Amino acid sequence: MINLGNTPEIETKPRVAFHTLGCKLNFSETATIARDFSSDKFERVDFESPAEVYVINTCSVTENADKKFKGLVKKALQQNPEAFIAAIGCYAQLQPKALAAIDGVDLVLGATEKFKLIDYLADLTKKTSGAIHSCEIADANFYESSYSIDDRTRAFLKVQDGCDYKCTYCTIPRARGISRSDSLENIINQALEITARGIKEIVLTGVNIGDYGKGEFGNKKHEHTFLDLIKALDDIEALKRIRISSIEPNLLSDKIIDFVAQSRAFVPHFHIPLQSGNDEILKKMKRRYLSDLYIDRVSQIKTQMPDACTGGDVIVGFPGETDEMFLDTYQFLADLDISYLHVFSYSERPNTEAIEIDDVVPQIVRSKRSKMLRGLSVKKRRAFYEKQLGKKVKILFEHENKKGYITGFSENYVKVRAPWEPSLANSIKEVVLDTIDQEGFVRF
Repeated sequence: MINLGNTPEIETKPRVAFHTLGCKLNFSETATIARDFSSDKFERVDFESPAEVYVINTCSVTENADKKFKGLVKKALQQNPEAFIAAIGCYAQLQPKALAAIDGVDLVLGATEKFKLIDYLADLTKKTSGAIHSCEIADANFYESSYSIDDRTRAFLKVQDGCDYKCTYCTIPRARGISRSDSLENIINQALEITARGIKEIVLTGVNIGDYGKGEFGNKKHEHTFLDLIKALDDIEALKRIRISSIEPNLLSDKIIDFVAQSRAFVPHFHIPLQSGNDEILKKMKRRYLSDLYIDRVSQIKTQMPDACTGGDVIVGFPGETDEMFLDTYQFLADLDISYLHVFSYSERPNTEAIEIDDVVPQIVRSKRSKMLRGLSVKKRRAFYEKQLGKKVKILFEHENKKGYITGFSENYVKVRAPWEPSLANSIKEVVLDTIDQEGFVRF
């Protein structure tokens, strides 16, 4: 056992490692929680290294994320069989008993308790079964600010949490609670803290960030809107780039598109969840739009920003999705001026409406449809990149040496690489895009 007492001659500083599953929001929260582990009490190490404490921030979106969690527990125990393993996050809130029963898990913390992780680590003795501390999700009605600064090039800044939507396939409202927002003042202060560290790009994250303003100061009504937020952030001169992580099509207003088009700092990149190009499936999913609205949003973006990057999420194999319905989605996306896709096979999640719908699509069919859309995404990205060749863009270069190359992204999300040159790291360089190499990177 590691002694965390106050006797200097016998105290040993425990090593702690973190791993995040899921979305950018999870990454921002992991980074915030990890900052509580001060260097005089703990030593931060990589998850691949031996440690006394392993913390896994879980995801509940797909069954694959559940399987990854078990693999990470096994990996941690291989590094140190006596390691104390804590599970936090969405899956920990939804299925605490299931996680606590996994061999090697010592602690499970729910939606609000995760932000007090360090308070539960006074005793790092291995347990025979995992201890559970999980609130009722109705109690997750207050806001915890978060941002990540682990990447010295960009930061994920959480502006909103929870969701009031009732999509039939989704567990997020039960994992994160009602829609609520950080105060505009807090967000501005955090953005200033981030820029003071020399970070050039901020990515705005949340569960449903277009709903920003709801729950600010504990009020159910909007104190500010998402448009108010992005206008305020655009005024921070030190901020070189701001990227919107994802926004629902029904909340992406003309005014937001208009503002981004003439903005100083917001980049022309929109990730807009679609989920299906078939209106009957969209209705079964209880999405708040139909396919015509999605077409209109992409059209509005491309009219004002012809070189904008537009991406979307798609779910294949939702219950009742026939071959004809899937082909509707495929053709819808093939015809749409979209730049890339994030494709997910429908995953049955406990206590969702969709799990009660008949006409289950076989896994082999889901896999085939997923493969088809992933192939379409490759073609879409390639076509988008080809349209950018010969154009002058600004690339923000990252720090990592990847097999002798340095990589970076343009404002409109074109991924570029060049021979490793450390002086380029965290710099913005204007280049003319020249060719696409065999691995799909753009060169200059």
